[in-house]
Amino acid sequence: MRSTTLFACLVTLCLAGCEARSLRGPQGLSPVTRAAPPAASSEAAPCPSFKAEPSSEPVQASAVTAEELAPAEPADALSLPHEEHLAPVDHLGRARVLRQDGDLAGALTEARRAVHDAGEDLDARETALDHLIPLARLAGQKQLAADAYEELAHLFPDGPEPLVQKARILLELGQTESALHAAEAALLLDPEYPEVYQVLGRAHLAAGQLERAIIRFQQAVHLDPYHGYALNNLGFARLLAGQDEAAAEALAQAAYLLPYEGFVHNNLGLAYERLGRYEEAAMAFDTALRLSPKNRNARLNHARLERQTHASAQVQAASREGAREADPG
Repeated sequence: MRSTTLFACLVTLCLAGCEARSLRGPQGLSPVTRAAPPAASSEAAPCPSFKAEPSSEPVQASAVTAEELAPAEPADALSLPHEEHLAPVDHLGRARVLRQDGDLAGALTEARRAVHDAGEDLDARETALDHLIPLARLAGQKQLAADAYEELAHLFPDGPEPLVQKARILLELGQTESALHAAEAALLLDPEYPEVYQVLGRAHLAAGQLERAIIRFQQAVHLDPYHGYALNNLGFARLLAGQDEAAAEALAQAAYLLPYEGFVHNNLGLAYERLGRYEEAAMAFDTALRLSPKNRNARLNHARLERQTHASAQVQAASREGAREADPG
């Protein structure tokens, strides 16, 4: 039980950053925590050779009802009451100016005042919340951003995206169970949305539930075969599970779709190294360092592989020298 809990904590820390800053499962792995770019973005041309089929036995996360998973009625903790002015005040305009000046706390205060002034005007409240969320994240108040997504989920109950975004933030905060709850609620709203399975996979990964995580990432890839981040996370989870061949296949596709993401190439290098494909591993680590010179995991992996290669070359040279000095029979 203690080892399972420790594993879950380690993976949770890993998912809090964009490039797996602290997970130390297989050495130097780098899961991703960001959302995939929209389908219309200018990514590298997709490779049609990979297709992951979903499991025939989908995970049943919990025996709960739609009512239990529905977003709660939000408390109005996001609004900030303030003195009434004789003339209307453009609080969002003030927020933009303060943000440009580097005053994030002041900008966030103005955004919360805008939420208060919006009252029951849904459009104005949505606009104010859309300004508040990035300010809250920049100011380090992620819980406030999660609460804002909760309110958006209440204001617009038919769409899964606010709940998906809330789940992502909760994972960054280490609130795995709450993240699972939000992601399961999003799944009820749209079971065909790949991002739901992506965030569910990350939540199961954070909880140390490798088999469930793999299934969810497979489902995300099945719905969107060109989802590079889901492919990276699928490969990452399979590396953790010791499924090295399958991991290398998924990570090769992820690297093709995300050629500019150093952590993907780092993961691919680890998969190749495990399979004994050392030249390809070295190339992948080189690419990871070129793209992300500060990637500590890639730097350590590259140095380790160089040491191993050098030691192997010395052993082979000594063996050849010994063969030359041997006496014929």
